[in-house]
Amino acid sequence: MATTMITTLDRSSRAAARGLSDISIRNLFIIPTVLFLIVFNIFPLIYSLGYSFTDFRASTNAPANFVGLQNYRDLLNDPYVWSNFAITAKYVIISVAGQLVVGFGVAMLLNRDIPLKGLLTTLLLLPMMLSMAVVGLFWKLLYDPSFGIINYALGLGTFEWLSDPKMALYAVALTDIWMWSPFVMLLSLAGLSAVPKHLYEAAAIDRAGPFYTFFRITLPLVAPILMIAVIFRTMEAFKTFDLAYILTSQPTAELISIRLYKMAFQEWQTGRSCALAYIVLIMVLAITNIYVKYLNKVKER
Repeated sequence: MATTMITTLDRSSRAAARGLSDISIRNLFIIPTVLFLIVFNIFPLIYSLGYSFTDFRASTNAPANFVGLQNYRDLLNDPYVWSNFAITAKYVIISVAGQLVVGFGVAMLLNRDIPLKGLLTTLLLLPMMLSMAVVGLFWKLLYDPSFGIINYALGLGTFEWLSDPKMALYAVALTDIWMWSPFVMLLSLAGLSAVPKHLYEAAAIDRAGPFYTFFRITLPLVAPILMIAVIFRTMEAFKTFDLAYILTSQPTAELISIRLYKMAFQEWQTGRSCALAYIVLIMVLAITNIYVKYLNKVKER
């Protein structure tokens, strides 16, 4: 048969000379990866799950006492924690929506024959290649009320972006939009380049307007790619810590990840912080599951 799968090694190959079978080669690559995942991912996950049912504090030598679901009940009844979740939800909506609009808009502008298109695209991708800490410190200087270029460009004088309780969260979201819009742009460019050109030609023959072409051809065909971008960016935005931690200390911008950090490493409530981490994990999985179901419906259309 022409499609017969090769299951044995070439007798003249080095692997055959060393006596390595296909299964041995497969295991040689897979087993270290599986061990790495078990040691650094699965084991800490299970270990922290056990601590979430105790009153353990890493700052003391006292033994961990089993308290059952008490940590989860206390956290779910804590209005301060729910306030952090509300702040995080607001941040995620602003950040992801901004990235979607900016990233897709820039992709639409680049999806045509323009001079130096490759160089321009590469330059636009630079923000997402930078470290979060570098981006946070860089934008902290831009927001500075004394010599920050943002106030100078907008004519705002000495406006306090990061010290103003009403603006701190928006400042962090704006920084995140600047950093991760190129990611959405990159995925959008891939989706736009895959749209068949003959559909646009047929629409032009039928004298379809630009709005009709966009909402009837471009957007429906690129929607699955945009949903994938939204899924990834929602998960990452929900876990944002370093950017918000570096930029501001305002309570109105205290994301759930910052609350988790303070609970674990400042208040040393190790057991309760593990429980909070699992609540966050369950919420992220639930939101992702909703997105995936909607993505499947979009693909079926």
